[in-house]
Amino acid sequence: MGVLEKTSEEILQVAIDRFWETIPPVWNKVRGNVRCIATENFDITVEQFHILRHIRKGRGSVSELADLQQISRPAISQAVEILVAKGLVSRRTNADDRRYIQLELTSSGNEMLNTIFRQNRGWMMEKMAGLSPDEIDRIVHGLEILKNTFIVQDN
Repeated sequence: MGVLEKTSEEILQVAIDRFWETIPPVWNKVRGNVRCIATENFDITVEQFHILRHIRKGRGSVSELADLQQISRPAISQAVEILVAKGLVSRRTNADDRRYIQLELTSSGNEMLNTIFRQNRGWMMEKMAGLSPDEIDRIVHGLEILKNTFIVQDN
């Protein structure tokens, strides 16, 4: 039965099946490559990498990080302490509330994240180098549709 002979529900089911066959495995490969770069090239754990990423995005307190990572504050504090000792994160006391400690990436922390993302982008470009411009355009278009369906509509 061709696509034109299927009902809209059957077509939608094929799309959903293809989604599950594609997106999670692709994401796992990309995430695995980032983890490999972070752990092998920079001697940081995956958890530490995620903490650095969240701090860069503006999540600047141990409480926020613990909530995001869904782990205890003492565990996050310990991981942050290691990142501070490595010179990747700094702590700054909030002038309005001295109990609140703001976490920020140091220039070394920012440089390391930039390098990890740059190396991962290079790896992805190698993987996709054999695609035709039309195939790349179709991927971009399909991803935009997914983004608009699942993310933009939820906002």
